[in-house]
Formats: sequence, structure tokens, C-alpha cells
Amino acid sequence: MNNKFHIHTFGCQMNVHDSEKIAGILSESGYGQTDSFRDADVIVLNTCSIRQKAEQKFYSELGRLKTIKKNNPDLKIAVAGCIAQQQGDAIFKKFPYVDFIFGPDNIDSLQTWIKGTTMQTSLKYNPGYHTKTLPVKRIGRVRAWVSIIYGCDNFCAYCVVPYTRGRERSRPCKDIYDEVVSLTEQGFKEITLLGQNVNSYGKNLPEKIDFSDLLRMIHEIKGLQRIRFVTSHPRDISEKLINTMRDLPKICNHIHLPIQSGSDKILASMNRGYSYRDYKNKIDMLKAAIPDIAVTTDIITGFPGETDEDFRLTVNALSEIEYDGIFAFKYSERPDTKALTLPDHIDETTKSERLSHILKLQEVITFKKNMKMEGQELEILVEGVSETDNENLTGRTLTNKIVNFSGDPNDVGNILMIKVKEARQHSLYGEKV
Repeated sequence: MNNKFHIHTFGCQMNVHDSEKIAGILSESGYGQTDSFRDADVIVLNTCSIRQKAEQKFYSELGRLKTIKKNNPDLKIAVAGCIAQQQGDAIFKKFPYVDFIFGPDNIDSLQTWIKGTTMQTSLKYNPGYHTKTLPVKRIGRVRAWVSIIYGCDNFCAYCVVPYTRGRERSRPCKDIYDEVVSLTEQGFKEITLLGQNVNSYGKNLPEKIDFSDLLRMIHEIKGLQRIRFVTSHPRDISEKLINTMRDLPKICNHIHLPIQSGSDKILASMNRGYSYRDYKNKIDMLKAAIPDIAVTTDIITGFPGETDEDFRLTVNALSEIEYDGIFAFKYSERPDTKALTLPDHIDETTKSERLSHILKLQEVITFKKNMKMEGQELEILVEGVSETDNENLTGRTLTNKIVNFSGDPNDVGNILMIKVKEARQHSLYGEKV
């Protein structure tokens, strides 16, 4: 069979990893992968609905496929991910040339569809999905993602995840352990444990185990050199987890800890479950235990009811904590979320102005932190050719800083010491020691 598939992924790392599973199923079924829409026999759009902008990008991309489908009637188009789960049959009404729709917990149904069934949707609750082992076609050969928990129980007022990915379900620890062992045997040096809230790991499992226990199990796997994880919920950062991060050398000195706002009023309205002081205390504990830890975060500007004073508190939080990096976004109205019913929605101009202010402030902070690293010798894991300069190699420090340098392609997969020669806004440039 010479059939080919193309996958366009929107959204987060969990979606990227879901696309690896989709690619694994298609590859196992005899399809080859292509980077071109026009060369494909099957096109899968793996969607994200966390923000309106991501949704608009998807609909724009799907609209462009109409002509390709018209010129190639045998082309099969599938829509996957959170928008598929959320919109369901409504996608067929607007885009009748779509052939198949499946949700994040129904990736395994792709195997049946490929065999030629007439099924059009696969969106039903799939209670055993988190226990299934699917084929995976990995991106790269140095770093790998491993899902440990699916869904979310937090119901933040702005977030659709509990509605599109369901409630929290932890994977059996043996399945996770076996997957990491297999990855190290294949030569992968770093794994990132994935979940909407990795700190909740262990829920609904028959054995008594939490996230810290899982980290200790994985840490013992021979050949594995680095462990990362995303995402953590501030409310669930425990002293036990902090001590585990401190004590296990394979765990990288980086944590992504979304704050969303520096205002207690807005945090309560968001249903985040902590105050700014609670959050700051966790940050202080992390920095006391791991002095060189890098902290990144998420911030939403213009959440309903956010006054100038609430925004000022968020700006103060950035200045006080001094994150290594942030992902900041304007509040986006999402279907089914509680925030839709809140009063005092903010106009787009104000949201944009506040976002711009946050991003400019963080650029100053990030560059200042990067400047402090000039002259230092840092341990990096070499990942491959730099995306921004294909004459150089690139890797990451333990604190998740990107470092570009001139090196030998044979260095890919190795851990090297690099001396930082120049700090840049979003990366470092160095040379081998």
C-alpha cells in the first residue's frame, strides 16, 4: 500500500502526543507520512479549543481543504481532538466533506475507521481508554512524551478541558513504567510526563501511589537521564513533591506552575483554589529546596471582572517572582464554561493592552535572567539541529533553557558541557567546553 497520511496538530503538548498516537496507528496500518496536504490520502486535523484563536485557525485550515477534496474525491478527512468532541455533528453540517470525527479518548477508533467501516463519529465516553496501549510514532529520537493521567477535575471557570477530555483517570503505574523502560531501550534520554494536572496522579488506582512515588519508580530506570513533567496545579504542589524533586538528580530543575492572575479576587472567580500568598509560598518553598530552579507560568489577561487594580496585582506578581518565561493570553470565551455567565466582561482593546504590557515586562525579565548566564558552563542534552539556524545544533539545560551551538551531528543525544557566549531574548548561544 502506497497510501499516505498528513496530520496537522493544533494546541498543547498533550495534543502533540495524541498526534504521535494517531501517526502510530496509521503507520501500523501501512500508511506513509507526508508533510504535504496535496500528497495525502488521509488528512487528520487534531484540534484544540482552549482558546478561540486556536479554534479559528482550525476552521480556516478546514475551509482550505474543500478545494483539495474537490480535486481528489477519494481523499479522507478526519477531525480529532477537543473541537471534535465539543462540536460533534455540527462539523458535518458546516463542512460536509469531512469523513470522520473522533474525540481525544477515542483515538483507538481510528483503527476501525481505517479498515473501511461506515462510521462517521466516535465521541462516546471511553472508560478504558487510559488503560490501552496504542502504537506511537515519536517525533525525534532524544526526548519523548508519556501520558500519565487523562482529564481534569478542577473545572476552572475559563477552561473546557473537563468537558472535552473528561474527568481525571490515572494510567496504571506498571504501564507507565514499562513504556519508559521501552523508550530508554530505544535510545531516548529524556521523558516528559504529561497530564492536565500531573500532581493528581494516583486517583482511582487500586494501588496506593501518588505522583512523587511514580517519579521515584521512574528515576530508577537505567539509561534514563532526564525527567520532566507538565502541567502542575499550584494547589497540589506538596512538600513531599518538592523534596522528591530536590532529592532525585534525574528530575530537571524546572517547573511550569500556572498562576493565571495575581489578584485573589480573580483567582477566586476563576475557581483556582488558592490565593496569591498560597502560590507565592509554594514558589518560595521550591526555591529554598532547589535554588537554581527555573519557574515558568501561564497568565490570562482580561478575565471577566478584572479591574485596573486586579491587573496591577498580576504585574506585581511578575515583578516579584521573576519567572524565567511565561505563556500569556487574553481571556477567551469558551462554550459551557462558568466564566461565560460572569458579569463585567472586558473589551478586546483593554485585554490586548494588558496582554501587551505583560509580554513586554516579561521580555525584560527573561533577557535579564539570560544575561546572568553568560560565561557559565551548562550541561545540555543535545536534541538536534536548531530550528532557527540549521548550521547549529540545539539542546536544553536542566532548567529548560534553549542553547544553540556549533557541533557535530554525532553529538545528538549526548549530554555536553557548553559555555554560554551570548544571551539572546529566547535562547542562549555557546560553544563546547
